[in-house]
Amino acid sequence: MKKIVIISSMLFLLFGCTKVEDTYLYDDTIQESWTEIATQVSDKMISGFWNEAGYFNNAINQSDQGFQYWPNAHAMDVVIDAYQRTKDAKYSAYFSKWFEGVKVKNGNTYYNVFYDDMEWNALTMLRLYETTKEQKYLDAVLLLWTDILKAWNEQYAGGGLAWRKDMLYSKNACSNGPASILAARLYNLTKNENYLTWAKKIYEWQKATLYNPSSGAVYDNINGETDAVDVTTLTYNQGTFLGTAVELFKITKDQIYLVDAQKISYYTITRCIDVGNNILRDEGNGDGALFKGIFIRYFVEYLNLEGIDADYRAKFEKFLVNNGKIAWTKGTSLPTLLFGSSWSQPPIGNSEISAYASAAMLFEGLARYQIRSK
Repeated sequence: MKKIVIISSMLFLLFGCTKVEDTYLYDDTIQESWTEIATQVSDKMISGFWNEAGYFNNAINQSDQGFQYWPNAHAMDVVIDAYQRTKDAKYSAYFSKWFEGVKVKNGNTYYNVFYDDMEWNALTMLRLYETTKEQKYLDAVLLLWTDILKAWNEQYAGGGLAWRKDMLYSKNACSNGPASILAARLYNLTKNENYLTWAKKIYEWQKATLYNPSSGAVYDNINGETDAVDVTTLTYNQGTFLGTAVELFKITKDQIYLVDAQKISYYTITRCIDVGNNILRDEGNGDGALFKGIFIRYFVEYLNLEGIDADYRAKFEKFLVNNGKIAWTKGTSLPTLLFGSSWSQPPIGNSEISAYASAAMLFEGLARYQIRSK
């Protein structure tokens, strides 16, 4: 972590005072079709990680058949992305199997001690409902939402959602960002004002407590017992706070959310990066390997908005494309098509579902943006 801080400080000196129209020092011409690449990677993720018991294994090719709740939500999000892009029933065939399988593997319940894990699964199930209109998915979302709201307490840090059920004093960006996205999307679905109230309430608490409005940095957590704020910045948290700003802008058209989104994005692409390759940095194996893909998902949602400053849009688009180019040309090798926690070099050994889903989110995001930009 100390090394990351040093890199970020150096990068601030390099980019902090540059003009937004400054160009990158690399060629961002797209030679390949992102849709074709996305299909290859998503299909490889399914064939390499899917377990017939109805979930995605921890590692590829049956090398680790263990189960983790929250990475499974992101892996299924990739499958949903592929289905929405292609309308191919080979992808939708996994929807119900996954929905039943993760419940069994999670102890025959969708509840979990980690509030953020439940939020991610609820977001994925909401997408399944929006895609299929099958009521069972929405029923599970609403069940989880009721439990998630129990995380809100004002005894510690004046509000916010706790991270764990046994640590109500720990208020983390990872448990507040996804929850506010979920609330905003439930409002879009139902037009129930209570959901919008919650989306704004959570966002405003996080903005006041875990956000630097001058820089665009999203801080990791506050210990409600000591009021100490951990100012670590992670692409995961940058992405979810960005995602809420995007959702609230789409609902309200309030420019403040667009301003926030621009600051969050600019901070991330200039401070949370691998300087040598101009891509999002390696944040480690395991959970950390998922972080970049989460940012990319909401970064693409942001880039699909109207009203973004043209100079910023150009810079953001170049950064997005370069992540894809580096990940495809340096981050893997054919025919194995494995991805690790770094997008600038292939993994050593087997690939984890967290790292693979993250890379798949990158390519599905590029394909989605390519299609919408035509």
